[in-house]
Parts: sequence; C-alpha cells; structure tokens
Amino acid sequence: ITVKSSNKDPVTAPGEESDDPPKEKPWKTTLKTTMLNIEAGEFRGHKVSLWDLLHSRYIPKENRKELLELYEAGELTLEQVKTVVSTIVTKAAAERAEPGAERAEPSPESGPRAEPVATEAEPTPEHED
Repeated sequence: ITVKSSNKDPVTAPGEESDDPPKEKPWKTTLKTTMLNIEAGEFRGHKVSLWDLLHSRYIPKENRKELLELYEAGELTLEQVKTVVSTIVTKAAAERAEPGAERAEPSPESGPRAEPVATEAEPTPEHED
C-alpha cells in the first residue's frame, strides 16, 4: 500500500518540495533577487540582495517594517526602495565608522560645548619615557 496518492497531495513528503513552486510572494522574491553594490561597512566590494540589506543591522526594525509594507502595497517602486535602503545603509555605516560623524556640521547649541568636552576626555600623557 502506498501512502502518497499523487503529487498534488497537500501534505508534502520529504524530498518532494522541489516539485512545488516556491510559495513566496512575488514582491519578496524580487527583493531577494535584486542585487545592489553597496560600498559601505561589511558590504563593501560585495553584491548584496536588497532583502539582506533590509534585514541588516543598519536598517532599524521600524524602518524595515514600513518599507516592506509600502513596497508590498505598491506605494513604493523597487527603485525607490533601492534608493532608500542604499541611503540608510551608507549613512549608518559611515556613522559607525566615524563616531561623531553625524555632528559634522555643529549646531550653535552643541558645537562649541562638544569641543572642550572631547579634549578633556583625552588624557595627555604627562611622562614619556
């Protein structure tokens, strides 16, 4: 007696999965197959899928959720998602590489006060042997 009646059986036996087309949503497949060349952080010199970039440590969870919802709903084009993700990843990687880079343009409030604090925080060696 054979247990499986046909390939169209809803219960998939191990090894039969290749017969079924992936049940992934088309928009998700597009994000996984769209490769970007991001020259930032650990992605430098590699082609990375848009999906992997969206799920990288550079994209905050809230941003990722919002981008995915807008893209799935058709409110953002693939090009827009690529642009937003590239921008976020590049900026975030640059800020991690250079602490304080986000304060490159000092505002009147934080600029002058930030300078002396930074110098005081660095102890000067008093004796050099």
